[in-house]
Amino acid sequence: MSDIKCKLLVIGAGPGGYVCAIRAGQLGVDTVIVDAGNPGGTCLNVGCIPSKALIHAADEFHKIAVVGAGPLGISAGAPDIDLARTMAWKDGIVERLTSGVAGLLRKAGVRVVSGQARFLDGKTVRIDGADGTVTARAEHIVIATGSAPLEIPALPFGGDILSSTEALALTSVPGSLAVVGGGYIGLELGTAFAKLGARVTVVEGEDRILPSYDSALTRPVASRLEALGITVMTGTKALSHDDGVLKTSNGDVEAEKVLVAVGRRPRTDGVGIDELGLTRDGAFIRVDRGCQTSMRGIHAIGDVTGDPMLAHRAMAQGDMVAARIAGQSEVWDRLAIPAVCFTDPEIVTCGALPDEIEGTTATQFPFAANGRALTTERDDGFLRVVWRESDHAVLGLQAVGAGVSELSAGFALAIEMGARLEDLAATICAHPTQSETIQEACLKALGRALHT
Repeated sequence: MSDIKCKLLVIGAGPGGYVCAIRAGQLGVDTVIVDAGNPGGTCLNVGCIPSKALIHAADEFHKIAVVGAGPLGISAGAPDIDLARTMAWKDGIVERLTSGVAGLLRKAGVRVVSGQARFLDGKTVRIDGADGTVTARAEHIVIATGSAPLEIPALPFGGDILSSTEALALTSVPGSLAVVGGGYIGLELGTAFAKLGARVTVVEGEDRILPSYDSALTRPVASRLEALGITVMTGTKALSHDDGVLKTSNGDVEAEKVLVAVGRRPRTDGVGIDELGLTRDGAFIRVDRGCQTSMRGIHAIGDVTGDPMLAHRAMAQGDMVAARIAGQSEVWDRLAIPAVCFTDPEIVTCGALPDEIEGTTATQFPFAANGRALTTERDDGFLRVVWRESDHAVLGLQAVGAGVSELSAGFALAIEMGARLEDLAATICAHPTQSETIQEACLKALGRALHT
């Protein structure tokens, strides 16, 4: 392979990288993207998509397993699951999506190079691939290398100690599973395996699960974990694992497998970023409103730039950077980025939280007063609106409840469009749907509550 020259080189083909490359190609920018793995990065291959597939399979299995105990008059035999077949179905979805991304890159005229990239200087990158080594020189370079699971010294990955990547590749349900870390990744996967029949114990060092969320939103999740038979040990440190037992600061835990989910770190090892001397915020690369690093011509997007480490944030950054490189004067001006925790029940947060901004008030409406929630036997949780007292501007929306992830776009739209309580209260929502709770919460905030 001959050496490469281009206007834009994107390192990393995850959500941020491939969106940046596709948009740049559409705008006529000569673009090359390089990655050692399949297109789609962590999200499509071993993260967002496969985990949601597993969660869906677990939900379907659990519904059959408990159907006879409910009030609906439906009965069924005890279900069984071939997890290897489930994983094959999941892998088929992943292959379909990654192939689709590869096709979109080709359609946009982007050259795709498979290999490991490493900076030689601020304009030059060495790419080591299966077919040899090439040098790429670019006017602009975008670092979009994503993140990787954090490892803890007491429980190094390997064997029965799993990261989320290995957990999503299991072909049989473990009899017992200890989840070290009570954040969103640990609880999403731990809940899924509990529904599939594993005895699950969550070990969390903080005094409650999901410590990055406010306690009002996490209480329904904690109640559901208890109902599912999941043991939660808070204020507990994992010490070691041997012969099917996880030793902790609060006693031994039976654990055929241990899932370590204590966070993620920026993936910068082996890329040569340290040699460039880029300004950092801790382990992350510091960027300005245009995702420009401290070195001219080098941008960084996605997880390597810090929180929130969300695929859709990376995509939005990638789109913006591509436009800037094409000569457009775009900057980061988003008001809110929705975040979803796909636990049971789900949690959505968007914009300001209660008490985060002076002069705001929070009003919530319970799903127990929502007809659609009652007809699905899942009326736990609530929707909350955070609004400014001076002008009734909606600054934040949060919800915890079954299926509330699908409300996230409406939350973001309301905040980005500058909606006021009166706007949302006057919006006609279809009945019966969970979306009615948005209108109901705003009516309640205005002192005009109808159903509570």
